[in-house]
Amino acid sequence: MDKYKITKLSNGITLATEKIEYVNSFSLGFWFKVGSRDETLKTNGISHLIEHMFFKGTKQRSARKISEDIESLGGYLNAFTSKEHTCYYGRGLKQHLDKTFGVLSDMLQNSLFENKELEKESKVVIDELKDIEDSPEELIFDKFETTIFNGNSLNMPIIGTEKNISGFKRSDLLHYIKNKYNLHNLFIIASGAVEHSELINLAEKYFKGTGESLISAARKTNRRKAFIPGVAKNFFLYKDIQQAHMIIGGPTYGYKHKERAVVNLISNILGEGSSSRLFISLREKNGITYQVNSFMNSFYDTSAFGIYISTNDSSLKKAKEIIENEFEKIKTKPVSKKELKRAKEYIKGHMLMSLESTSNRMMRMGSSLLYLNKIKNVEESIKEIEAVTREDILKHSQKLLHKDNLSTILISAKNIL
Repeated sequence: MDKYKITKLSNGITLATEKIEYVNSFSLGFWFKVGSRDETLKTNGISHLIEHMFFKGTKQRSARKISEDIESLGGYLNAFTSKEHTCYYGRGLKQHLDKTFGVLSDMLQNSLFENKELEKESKVVIDELKDIEDSPEELIFDKFETTIFNGNSLNMPIIGTEKNISGFKRSDLLHYIKNKYNLHNLFIIASGAVEHSELINLAEKYFKGTGESLISAARKTNRRKAFIPGVAKNFFLYKDIQQAHMIIGGPTYGYKHKERAVVNLISNILGEGSSSRLFISLREKNGITYQVNSFMNSFYDTSAFGIYISTNDSSLKKAKEIIENEFEKIKTKPVSKKELKRAKEYIKGHMLMSLESTSNRMMRMGSSLLYLNKIKNVEESIKEIEAVTREDILKHSQKLLHKDNLSTILISAKNIL
């Protein structure tokens, strides 16, 4: 019997639970299929600002009371905005599920969005934006996705622009919520010491879909423009900094593609962990970089794959040559059975260890349900990893690492490349 239970309520809300018998706590997430990809140039940043504003007070609770109501019970509330969804989540002991559910649903339906709070929180978000701009190791990832996703709303930064953030009015936020935050777009997901029937009762208790709710019960669908890869371009940004920061990469298979498992393994072999090829060649053998890692940020129909390093200006060209040499090796010579097995065990190990956290389990369930319209169990994921062959690595490396697919993003005090 499947350990996941999923119910679609008559008001449009989708509920999903995973009961874990041996824990006394829960992780509860309210997910909306809305993020910066659903914005325009004029509204870029509004999803993230709304996320902040939902914590600034309701008709029943002040901002302080929202946090105190949960923290006084030993619990925790937080939220995040991504490019394709927004999640408001809480953790707590099983006897406090009702309270946590009530606070989250109150925030999402009864927030006041007072002008004075909006003015203050806009300044907080602008300060967050400036922190990113002062941190090249964060900023470069925004610039990378802006470059490789050019022509699609995926290229916009989640946090938005200072002009937009400072210019949003209360009416803008409420209009956006009315159009995007509806019950058919809400997924309530819980993992841990939870009963599915209890979650259904709580959803029916707290979400009526009528009256003064800021969440409309009417069905609305976000229509997203599909990503179509274009010509790879390079990008340079001047910053008066000591180190050079560089990403080499491009778009690849999205969350829904089974080939994503192959790219995940290629990424691991190249730059994940201290036994990866680039860690050994760049750091251990040549000592020219402290930070080196590969990554794959996945979205519905595409992913951003790349290699990130930071190094001193005088070592950057050599570092780039080493990276390109490693790309050439994996494209032309099959990986050994031993190396492929190590990569598979690394990925499986990290996946399984992450499941010891109810928060990670809830996040995994949420991503799977929103992207695949089902909850993919761990056994499925492991089978996909195990099915990848040496020939798959060779074949997909040639496509992934083709020069026409790769962009180079550089942030440094001078354009060394």
